[in-house]
Amino acid sequence: MRGLIVDYAGVLDGTDEDQRRWRNLLAAAKKNGVGTAILSNDPGGPGADPIREFETSGIVDRVLLSGEMDSEKPDVEAFQAAADAIELPMRDCVLVDDSILNIRAAVESGLVGVYYQQFDRAVVEITGLFGLEGEF
Repeated sequence: MRGLIVDYAGVLDGTDEDQRRWRNLLAAAKKNGVGTAILSNDPGGPGADPIREFETSGIVDRVLLSGEMDSEKPDVEAFQAAADAIELPMRDCVLVDDSILNIRAAVESGLVGVYYQQFDRAVVEITGLFGLEGEF
């Protein structure tokens, strides 16, 4: 796996501690050559500035918001747009999302899916898929 695509609402917007841990995990992934993106069904506009900050501050490579694209999860076009944004085929990408419908659609589209319920569970899967080491 070479690409990590993460949902925002319900995943990255958790407690301050979870947000810190996500930032450390994303930094480790990028350091190990993993392309990173946020794929959110957010409508965009000024209210999405906290999400865009992940890209402008270099935490992730790209932020994609459905309100600014022609598709949204669980449409295959949304997954393809995220993979294209980090210049990878979908089969080389992992989607982390708190919607089981989005995970199922992602897997059916060729991505690996990690169903997010809590950070401690997801980090085990993510570090294993990408061979990441460290305390997150």
